[in-house]
Amino acid sequence: MIWILILVFIICLIFRFPIAFSLGLSCLMYLLFAGIPLIVVPMKMYSGIDVFVLLSVPGFILAGNLMNQGGLTAKIIAFCNHLTGHIRGGLALANIGASMLFAGISGTAISDTASIGSVMIPAMKKEGYDAEFSCAITASSSTVGPIIPPSVPMIIAATLSGLSVGRLFLAGAIPGFLLGFGLMGVTYFIAKKKKYPKHPKSSFRKILFAFKDTFWSLLMTFIILFGIIGGVFTPTEASIIAVVYALIIGAFIYKKLNFKNVQVIVLDSMKTSASLMVLIGFANLFGWILITEQLPQLVSAEILDFSNNKYVVLLLINILLIFVGTFMETIAALLILFPILLKVAMAVDVDPIHFAVIALLNLMIGLTTPPLGVCLFVSSSIGKVSIGKVSKAGLPFLITSLVVLTIVTLVPEISLYLPKLFMD
Repeated sequence: MIWILILVFIICLIFRFPIAFSLGLSCLMYLLFAGIPLIVVPMKMYSGIDVFVLLSVPGFILAGNLMNQGGLTAKIIAFCNHLTGHIRGGLALANIGASMLFAGISGTAISDTASIGSVMIPAMKKEGYDAEFSCAITASSSTVGPIIPPSVPMIIAATLSGLSVGRLFLAGAIPGFLLGFGLMGVTYFIAKKKKYPKHPKSSFRKILFAFKDTFWSLLMTFIILFGIIGGVFTPTEASIIAVVYALIIGAFIYKKLNFKNVQVIVLDSMKTSASLMVLIGFANLFGWILITEQLPQLVSAEILDFSNNKYVVLLLINILLIFVGTFMETIAALLILFPILLKVAMAVDVDPIHFAVIALLNLMIGLTTPPLGVCLFVSSSIGKVSIGKVSKAGLPFLITSLVVLTIVTLVPEISLYLPKLFMD
């Protein structure tokens, strides 16, 4: 009966059904053909979302939207431009820097692409950057966001596996900065080659004032991160603190939030959170069916029959996840594949924290991989450039990301050093 589940799911994806509906419809068809009572649908959906740490996800989504609408994005971009504007290709470097700083607020790659891209892509085109390059660097740099903590996909991964959220946050820090600085290096090389513009160097006073404007928003990231790692509060409590903090900063310091736009932000955040919870619920039902049909054991056996070598197994998993990431949203892919592949990785003695970082990196890279990378579509629509041109311009960044992925895969200490240092 498993073929019915997989076939209906693939057909729904081909016809571009939303992932949640694809999961739900494929599960429903399986249950009808298998003669299983439909009462399992609400039972398994509820058990999937009845997890305390998942309460943090709506909180972080709301906090991110409040900070974004509160004027944070423009202030972060201005600060990064003051730091890097005097370097050749400085605006492109500021684009990456803004994504690295914005990571602590957004936690998702697509929202990063949309928020920063809507400001940076028109600005880069106006200054003389190629449109396809502007779109490519925006899409590529947005993948750094969910690796540098705090991160919504990391919270999801921790929920699925029982791993510590604090450990995962720490594990993503060095790989995230490694990816960000790697992209900066390639950007600088391309900027010099194409003679992209640069600005006069900002004075220390201007940098200081820009930092002052950005300080309050950056402080939220440190409060969240060190509060969770230090055991001061749980991720769920941290999300509520982030919401209260974002309201205060946006209303009284940045003075961009008022009662009217907060209502709109709350409504949008509720819609996003509700759709995500429905997705998690259907994914839990989907996962229950896979376990019932013993598909995880079958996949594990097939991979381990092919090779017991840890690095060969990780290579196969990397290829699979990058492929899946090209057409499936990160959280959906995590929900479906992460528990299965984690068991395979642990069978060859891969540390689960290390594997979680590898999996997230893979899925982030998939978002910028042609022909179906979601972040490519978002940035190309903002820049009004064909997906083919953006994909071609993004090849150097894709290669850089793959190199970083290879290094992180082969050197576990890059992911495990900070968790061991602070939490062992």
